[in-house]
Amino acid sequence: MAENGTVPAPSDVSAFTALLTDEGRRLLDGLRDHDPAQELAVATRLRREHPAGLVSAALGQARLRQRAVAKFGAEDAYRMFFTPDGVEQATRASVAAYRAERFAALGVRRLADLCCGNGGDAIALARAGISVLAVDRDPLTCEVARANAAALGLSELIEVRCADVTEVGTAGYDAVFVDPARRGGRGRILDPEAYSPPLSWAVEAARTAPHAALKIAPGVPHEAVPEDAEAEWISDGGDVKEAVLWFGTSPGTRRATLLPGPRSLTGTGLPDPAVRPVGRYLYEPDGAVIRAHLVADVAEQVSGGLIDGTIAYVTSDELRPTPYASAYEITDVLPFNVKRLRALVREREIGVAVIKKRGSAVEPEELRKKLRLAGTNSCVIVLTRVAGAPTMLLGHPVRA
Repeated sequence: MAENGTVPAPSDVSAFTALLTDEGRRLLDGLRDHDPAQELAVATRLRREHPAGLVSAALGQARLRQRAVAKFGAEDAYRMFFTPDGVEQATRASVAAYRAERFAALGVRRLADLCCGNGGDAIALARAGISVLAVDRDPLTCEVARANAAALGLSELIEVRCADVTEVGTAGYDAVFVDPARRGGRGRILDPEAYSPPLSWAVEAARTAPHAALKIAPGVPHEAVPEDAEAEWISDGGDVKEAVLWFGTSPGTRRATLLPGPRSLTGTGLPDPAVRPVGRYLYEPDGAVIRAHLVADVAEQVSGGLIDGTIAYVTSDELRPTPYASAYEITDVLPFNVKRLRALVREREIGVAVIKKRGSAVEPEELRKKLRLAGTNSCVIVLTRVAGAPTMLLGHPVRA
């Protein structure tokens, strides 16, 4: 749907298709490195040579392409086309490529991509050798997805269909992928049944195919995960990007996958680790590991325990590097006290400090101002709770 929830007017589609003409493409190519701060002057100059509507459309598309670089990389982003919602909700290319490879490894050759958006996932799937039916109900979005398939030379593998996904038959396809809209007029939608289409519909659609994947918000409650689904949380560069419900793979499995890699940790049903005193090393599990409730599996890998029963920090006396957690060597374990901390960083000439918090009400940037850091040394400061007590830990990263 359009940003206001209505089907876009034909003029919106016409304005976009004008960008696909030779004149429109030349105009876009010339705006690749334009400075948005100079947009008024650029627009005034360009309107002397081109229709005003085409200039406005090109400038808008140039802004979207610049935003899309972070997700798609410059090489693809500056060849592709986007809508505002499409950029905001698109899957990061590295994540889409990983998921496409999983589908390919399952033997999928024909897939229905329901709620395809601007086509980012369809592109990754096609590049993995999968023939894709890409469906969306928004005419403008479909035009954009179709243009992207053509721009990247994938039109033979991607068929774009403008339709309501709830009315599209998927019989004959090896797999279904559904990416419901999780944003509304008031921002992110937290209730899975308020997705468009609702999660319950997507689950039933998934069950009709040999294989399926449903992209959902990483904060989904575990109790909302169907028993016949595998739940996978994916992070890229340490940032949790999404959760996926897989059908036709390993029902009941909980998985944390870290990119680049990929590296996947599968849950083994371990009980919560015991709480123990802070040891020489502190391990900070990746966000995907925490979301997947697999902190116990990391603790087992490093022979560690928790510093607090409610905090996802693992401690150990041993250094056992794991890709699923960042390790820090701890030099000080002190009750939280700003005055004591300020004296300590001054004494050690700490000029650079990474301040982390988990289970603490203290805001790192406010604390940073109070510490008045100055010097040539560095450290990591962790604000947390240890056995229920507000605590500050000082240390240094351990390089793998």
